[in-house]
Amino acid sequence: MVQQIVAVTVMNLKTLHTRIWSSLVIVVGVAGVVGVLVSVLAMALGLVASMDHAGRTDRVIILRGGSDTETSSLLSRKSAVTILDTPGVRRDSAGRIIGSAESVSVLSRPMRNGGTDANVTLRGIGPQGLALRPEIRLLEGRWFKAGLQELVVGRAAQKQFMGLEIGDRVSLSGTQWPIVGIFTSDGDTHESEVLTDADTVIAALRRTMFQSVTVLLDSPDSFSAFKRALTTNPQLSVEARREPEYFAKTSSNLTTIMRFVAYVVGSIMAVGAVFGALNTMYSAVSARSVEIATLRAIGFGGFPVVVSVLVEASLLSLLGGVLGAGLAWIIFDGNGVSALGGGFTQLVFHLAVTPSLVVQGIVWAVVIGLLGGLLPALRAARLPITDALRSV
Repeated sequence: MVQQIVAVTVMNLKTLHTRIWSSLVIVVGVAGVVGVLVSVLAMALGLVASMDHAGRTDRVIILRGGSDTETSSLLSRKSAVTILDTPGVRRDSAGRIIGSAESVSVLSRPMRNGGTDANVTLRGIGPQGLALRPEIRLLEGRWFKAGLQELVVGRAAQKQFMGLEIGDRVSLSGTQWPIVGIFTSDGDTHESEVLTDADTVIAALRRTMFQSVTVLLDSPDSFSAFKRALTTNPQLSVEARREPEYFAKTSSNLTTIMRFVAYVVGSIMAVGAVFGALNTMYSAVSARSVEIATLRAIGFGGFPVVVSVLVEASLLSLLGGVLGAGLAWIIFDGNGVSALGGGFTQLVFHLAVTPSLVVQGIVWAVVIGLLGGLLPALRAARLPITDALRSV
């Protein structure tokens, strides 16, 4: 049986060049399916990676009770001071609290791709805002000075939006704010933002409230005690979340939509690819009907014929899968894109075509090949020998 399978399969593959154009239907169709699937899933994975890099288990975001995002939260100055004074917050060598009461608003900037306006997060941070996030590093220019109307832009935001270069000025509340620096934060969500001094931007916007307070804890294990101290304080009505939990919740809807689109669109295209494989393999079986009948007549069983057809369909689909995944990696891996985040602001992140996504795409390709080759393979095995030989 094994010898027959090998012999028929090798013979089948040796004649593949005679069916090159029809075989390309399978390759191209499967490549399209895998390319779309991998590229869309790479967006979801890149978004999750951007959120994960921004989160630390010993950093906690405090919002007003019932708020899901910073933009929907309001905290008074008195509440912010109370939160920062809660036991469990880390202090630096000089005894200063490593925490930041922050203002979150939006700037409208035209996108480089298309020129349409989009909202960019403008984050006002406190004096310890940079010490709180050591991953934020200056790349060009200088940091803003407290009390001055100056901005520092994340590298990802600079690449996606126009008018965010050093020396450019941004209109805010009727005043022109110069951009004095560019920063990076290892590709996390903060790199999509514009930073400035919290007190300065609150005064310029004629506000009195902060949106959130972020603190660094003495250790990740002190979160429960810190949260209990906040929630049992009668002066406060707040919710405390670890950063990974907060970012996972704010990005969950978008990642779910991306995965849904990937699998739905991929499935629809996969159905088309299966029908393409069916048509191609039926044609191949029809063209080889005499050859198959001859093999059956000299003692070859039907099972080796089935295997040979399935192997051909699977190999063609595998080639298409590798091609589609390879193109997705070459074209999309590392590319920056922006999407509407939970706070109705644009979140810039990079697509991540990982080995696991490539493997997933190739598995889809092989399954498409097996489904598309199954019925033609069974037809080949059941082909009446006498009828096929009479057609010569």
